[in-house]
Amino acid sequence: MEKKCLYCNEPLLGRADKKFCNDSCRNNYHHQQNHDQINLIRNINNILKRNRGVLKNLNPKGKTTVRKTALDLQGFNFKYFTSTYTTRDGRVYFFVYDQGYLPLENDLFMLVENRDI
Repeated sequence: MEKKCLYCNEPLLGRADKKFCNDSCRNNYHHQQNHDQINLIRNINNILKRNRGVLKNLNPKGKTTVRKTALDLQGFNFKYFTSTYTTRDGRVYFFVYDQGYLPLENDLFMLVENRDI
């Protein structure tokens, strides 16, 4: 039984455990297998970069308070953040890398910068 390349289906010559006829087929095969995962990660990273940029823009001095509409207008996505920090009194800060926010009452948010990173 003749083995065939996993990507182009051409007959394989050489080693018994060979799976691809050349590097191009090997690269194309793995790219095809990982394409959906790569796009998912790329899209999430783009959302996180945009969120960090919005927080950085609205908080040039390191600590301020803004309304939710200011975040919404710049395309901030509240579903995506990199970490949380819970204070002793139970308040939860959401961070996008070094830029964070704390939800307050009446659609207000306190924006903070973690300079320890």
